[in-house]
Amino acid sequence: MMTRPAGLLILVLAVIASSISVVYAKHQNRKLFIELQSLGNERDNMDIEWGQLQLQQSTLTTQGQVESAARDRLGMVNLSHANTVIIKP
Repeated sequence: MMTRPAGLLILVLAVIASSISVVYAKHQNRKLFIELQSLGNERDNMDIEWGQLQLQQSTLTTQGQVESAARDRLGMVNLSHANTVIIKP
């Protein structure tokens, strides 16, 4: 059988080890929560940027913008009856 002081020493060491592991787990929990908050903020910022990019894309792809870019960058012109050639088979 275990003597009383040896059993008491084992219990004290177990309580100390348990309390240290509780403190460590709480510290890890706080660190992970802070990281979760920063990732949530980053996600929100990216959602805002995504919305802004979608708005920009929708304004850049309007019919007037496409026609203007085709004329300016590619030198395209609208067809008229004078420069339309119809080829019959």
